[in-house]
Amino acid sequence: MTKEKIAGKHKVAGNILECPICRSDEFWTRRTLMNTPGMTLAGIEWANKSADNYVCNSCGHVLWFINTK
Repeated sequence: MTKEKIAGKHKVAGNILECPICRSDEFWTRRTLMNTPGMTLAGIEWANKSADNYVCNSCGHVLWFINTK
């Protein structure tokens, strides 16, 4: 079963996101681990930092942010 991706407007650092490619302001979100070779070699990928991704609902361009809080 696929989780439905619900697009909406989002703010990061007080600014409403806008796609730099198509200028859309509708994004859906996901979190992604930022794997590093050292952590992967040690088998502890789970300890890597994660990033918030905002995926443009129109063109699919992905914006990455490490600290959005």
